[in-house]
Amino acid sequence: MASAPRSSIDRFADLPTLYAQMTATPEFQAAFGDPLGLSIFSPGEEPAEFEMPEPIAAQAECGGIVAAIFDLFCDTRLETLAPEIAWGIVNSFHFVAGKLERQEDRLAEEMGDLARQPDVSEVYTTSLEEKQLLCQSVAEQRHAIECMRDYAAEMYRALSGWPWSPARGTRASTASSASQIAALDFLRARTLATREKHMPQGPIVVVTGPADWHDWKLIWDRLDLIKARIPHMTLITTGQRRGVDQIAAAWAARTEIGVPVVVYGLYGSGRKTAFKRNRKILELNPVEALLCEGSGVQANLYQLLREAAVPIHAFHRADQAVDTPVLARERGQASNRGEAAHGYSRLSAH
Repeated sequence: MASAPRSSIDRFADLPTLYAQMTATPEFQAAFGDPLGLSIFSPGEEPAEFEMPEPIAAQAECGGIVAAIFDLFCDTRLETLAPEIAWGIVNSFHFVAGKLERQEDRLAEEMGDLARQPDVSEVYTTSLEEKQLLCQSVAEQRHAIECMRDYAAEMYRALSGWPWSPARGTRASTASSASQIAALDFLRARTLATREKHMPQGPIVVVTGPADWHDWKLIWDRLDLIKARIPHMTLITTGQRRGVDQIAAAWAARTEIGVPVVVYGLYGSGRKTAFKRNRKILELNPVEALLCEGSGVQANLYQLLREAAVPIHAFHRADQAVDTPVLARERGQASNRGEAAHGYSRLSAH
């Protein structure tokens, strides 16, 4: 459980810390702080005013659940298992969010079918309004669970040292009722939000390399320079869980970075699959690339990008610093000192 906020201060300099402890992040304020006036759980039920958890309570308890596992297992023979258990906690939020998203998609499709029917009867209007409220209620639930999932994933990253990994507009006409227009507007807003979530629009920067690459600082420093020039970049990796791809994902996941990561994994089988993926990556029109010396797959991608005149930051294996083993917990602390000072230190488990 998260520690209780301090209720008093000893000096004026403590005011910012106290305020941070008592204030939820903007994401939790958006997800929990402004609930729908009415909500509905299932078709046929009467709309009612159901309460939402307080934003600061949701944030503190969500982070505390993950922190509690690391705190409980710390300095015991179970310590190495903490990341696995914490991963499962984050994945539980992810599973529920996905379930709600699929339910929302079904409701949105049904609502779209209703909204396009030329019927202005009272029964039809009531049915459409109920379907819209149900869809909005599920969307609100999904937003809240996704917010908790993202925060739990950020806690997982801060404590383990690795990132957690798994429209057309409407036109009013004399034949349209007010309910139809509102429903179609809601669908359009939802479609735009979904498109931005799943299809980031920023300039594409490709990062890939071998799974046995260890020098994370070399890659992070170069990505910092690239982002300084391309602040709205979208990162494309080949989705390996170790090495260069994992290092790049960890860089992008940092709070102060916030870069979308698109994992372009292997789809299909056969010896040529990876080379086909390279051509698909090239079709995305990347504006820059960071490649580390690896197999013939990386060499092929390097050649394709070079022929397309894409600027490339290329690193050889010999460019790496000497590999020094570091415990995951120490690695997480080293790469997240700034975040601990901005809020994670206020979440402790007891």
